[in-house]
Amino acid sequence: MPLSDLDDEDYPAYTTGRAAELLGVQQAFLRSLDAADVLAPHRSEGGHRRYSRRQLGMAQRYRVLFDDGHPLVSAALIVQLEDDLAAANAKVAVLQARLGEN
Repeated sequence: MPLSDLDDEDYPAYTTGRAAELLGVQQAFLRSLDAADVLAPHRSEGGHRRYSRRQLGMAQRYRVLFDDGHPLVSAALIVQLEDDLAAANAKVAVLQARLGEN
């Protein structure tokens, strides 16, 4: 594996077992996110789930929401709304920068 792959947040470097260990969850938790179509891990040639650092971050967001008592449906909605808000804020920043250039 080239060193640049390790720098890539989307490189599927972690097995389900290692990902679960890093997150402090059971492997079943990660499989449930996959089954619910809220987190789709990469698949190895043998069909094994492989997770990237970006996906581990997403799984951690779900874990925090679950720990706070949110069911999967509301956790998925919260994550989507947070992502939408972040994207909107980024657009606002770009537009403000353009206005400042004029």
